[in-house]
Amino acid sequence: MILIRKYIVLVVILLVPFLACSQSIDTQKTVEKWVCTWATSQQLDEVVFPQIKLPPNFKLPPQDTTPPKPGELGSNPSIFYVPSDLKDRTVRMVVRTSIGGSKIRVNLSGSLSRPPVKVGLAHIAVYKSDGSIIPGTDHEITFNGKPSCVLLPGVLLLSDPVDMEVSPFTELAVSLYFPDETGTPTEHRLGLHTAYISRGNTAGNETMPDPEKTYAYLWLAGIDVLTESDDFSIVALGDSITDGFSTTLDANKPWPALLAKRLNATPGGRQISVINQGISGNQVLRDGAGISALARFDRDVLSVAGVEWVILLEGINDINFRGWNDGPDGLTSDDLIAGYKQIIECSHTHGIKVIGATLTPEEGVPTMSERGEKIRQTVNEWIRIGGYFDAVVDFDELIRDPSRPIRMRPEFDPGDHIHPNDAGNQAMADAFDLNIFRN
Repeated sequence: MILIRKYIVLVVILLVPFLACSQSIDTQKTVEKWVCTWATSQQLDEVVFPQIKLPPNFKLPPQDTTPPKPGELGSNPSIFYVPSDLKDRTVRMVVRTSIGGSKIRVNLSGSLSRPPVKVGLAHIAVYKSDGSIIPGTDHEITFNGKPSCVLLPGVLLLSDPVDMEVSPFTELAVSLYFPDETGTPTEHRLGLHTAYISRGNTAGNETMPDPEKTYAYLWLAGIDVLTESDDFSIVALGDSITDGFSTTLDANKPWPALLAKRLNATPGGRQISVINQGISGNQVLRDGAGISALARFDRDVLSVAGVEWVILLEGINDINFRGWNDGPDGLTSDDLIAGYKQIIECSHTHGIKVIGATLTPEEGVPTMSERGEKIRQTVNEWIRIGGYFDAVVDFDELIRDPSRPIRMRPEFDPGDHIHPNDAGNQAMADAFDLNIFRN
C-alpha cells in the first residue's frame, strides 16, 4: 500500500509540469479570436425589383410635394455602374477597418446565380489615395497556400491568415486579378467608395494605370482581424437607410460607420466593430433587391465573425411595396412583426442579442399610403413596447419633424424624403446608449 501511494505521488509530481503546460496552451488558444472588422452584403441571387401595380382608383394621401434637391446619387448614374465582365482585369477596392488586429483574413463570395469565377491573384495593402497604396505595405493573399482560387456559386471563401497588423479605422486596398471571363460580377452596388479597375495583372502595383472607376464592391464580402478574445462585432441589418444611400461618397458617413467611430473613440479599451449589412431596396419578408432579410440572415449575420449584437432597421420597403394593398397579397402589421420575431428568435438561438430600431417617416415618397402609414405606426409601437427586443433605439422619434411627425426633419432630408443625409446619419449614430454594448 505504501509503495502504491509513493507511486501515485511520483506520477502526480511528474504530471504537474505537463498539466501546467497544457493549461498554458489552453490559455493561449483563448487569448485571441477572429472578429469581423468590415463587411458588405453581397447579392446572393438575381436582383428583381417588385413591380408595384396600383389599382386605377388608388389615391395617395396629401403629401409634401417639395421636389428633391439635386443630389450626387440621383444626378450621377455612374454611381451605380458595374462592368459586365472583368476578364484580364484587376479591381482595387477600398475598405475601412472599424477595429484592429495582429493578422487579417479576407472573405470572398460568389452569387448562387453566377458561374464559378477564378481569382488569379489577390493582394491587400494600406491604401494611400487615388487608387494607389503605401509602398512597403503590400501583402499577397493566399487560399489554402495557393495564390489563386475559384469562387463557386453561393460559397463564402476565407483566405489564409495574412501577417499584417492593422489599426482601427485604417483604409485598406484589396486588389483582385481575374485572368478569365467572369460574367456579371457578384456585387454590392452601393459601395459608396471609389474602386479602380485596370487592364492586366496590377494587383501588386503601387498605382493603378489608366483606371476605370466603379463604386461597387465586387466579390469582396468581408475582412476579419485576429484580436483580443473579448472584442466583438455588431451587425447592422437593414435596407438603403442602413446602406448609406444619400450620404457623401468616400466619407464613411452611414450611421453604422459613425457608430463604430463612437464605440472605438478611446484607444486601449474593448474593441467593438459595427458591420454594415444593409442592402438598398431590401425587404424583411420578400425577395427583390436581393433576397429577403429572413433568407440572408445566415450569411449576413451568423457567418460574421465574433457577432454578439444585431441592430434591425428594416421594413419600410415591405410597407412601400405591399402596404398600400388590402387584398390577399397585401402586407399587414402582423406579417411584419412575425418577420421580426423570426429574426429575434434565430438570433437568440445563437446567443446574439437584438436591438429593434423604429421605422423612420417618409412623407413625400410616391409609394407612401395611408394604410402603409398605419402599418408603420403599429409596428413602431410594437417595437417600443412589445418586449421582444433586447433593446430599442427610436429612430422615428429622432428623425421625424415635430410639427408634422409623418415626415422627416428638413435638416435631415436630402430631398428624397426617406434617406437621411450626413447630419441625419450622425444623429442616428449618436442616439445609441453605448453602455448597452459595454455591459
